[in-house]
Amino acid sequence: MDLTQEQLAVLAGTTQSAISRLESGTTAPSLARVVELVELMGLSLDVALTPEVDMSAVRRNLRLTHEQRWDNTVNAARFVLLGRRSLGVV
Repeated sequence: MDLTQEQLAVLAGTTQSAISRLESGTTAPSLARVVELVELMGLSLDVALTPEVDMSAVRRNLRLTHEQRWDNTVNAARFVLLGRRSLGVV
């Protein structure tokens, strides 16, 4: 579902500026809030803890700024959405 910041804000009961701060990485939402926003966009988020973690990838990720991590997350979500659209899932 393609939503503007304003549309998502209305659905989430917040302001467009709050959504903008989330997108820019200025604020860090709780996992519960992320799940809520993802579901409002018609998507689902699965989180799993696994015993086999590539710690080098974790360390690389932790060296990034909050903004870089947020950008990576947004880009990954867009990639998944495009894939789902190409399969006719969305």
